[in-house]
Amino acid sequence: MGTLKDILSIIGLILGFIGIPSLSGIIVWIVKEKKKTAAKQNAESLGLQALLRSQMINYYNTWYVNEGYAPIWVQDSFENVWVQYEALGANGVMDKIHREFMSLPTDQPHK
Repeated sequence: MGTLKDILSIIGLILGFIGIPSLSGIIVWIVKEKKKTAAKQNAESLGLQALLRSQMINYYNTWYVNEGYAPIWVQDSFENVWVQYEALGANGVMDKIHREFMSLPTDQPHK
């Protein structure tokens, strides 16, 4: 291991070799790439959240609105989608639908 003086000398040589403008360009490029990656990850997260929301609304319309009950396996599937939706930072829009759906009876009403 070198001393601090040795390390600073090496850094000085590197900067002298590639030059300050090149180093600045590299730093700017790294920052831009990080921003692109963050924007892409945000778009993917929001897209996935929209798909999960759509699935829950589909379950809700099929079972809550049309059938008036939801078998246990459907409620289990809905809850799994809900947990993933919440993990993505849900904004509370689906809270009421979640409560109503999970309160459905699991057995088909007698007609």
